[in-house]
Amino acid sequence: MDSHLEDQTEYFKRKKDAVMKFLKKIILLFILQMASVLTFAQDNKTEMADTMRSNGRIYVVVAVVVTILVGLILYIIRIDRKLSKLEKNAD
Repeated sequence: MDSHLEDQTEYFKRKKDAVMKFLKKIILLFILQMASVLTFAQDNKTEMADTMRSNGRIYVVVAVVVTILVGLILYIIRIDRKLSKLEKNAD
């Protein structure tokens, strides 16, 4: 149905809006999940964290998590730039 549009910019705009709505839902879900984890993480049993901290492994875990998050953010930015280029070329 959208392939027969005379004005293709409307199609790309709708597609970008759908992608952004999906990303917003994913981010909101992640934030809510982290909030629930933090509320249940109030237990005083931190033997594993103390062991990992004393061995220096906690820094490796934090570095891996940060690397994954930075990679995901850069991937999303790259996709957004490509989409923007496609929109400009469609005009």
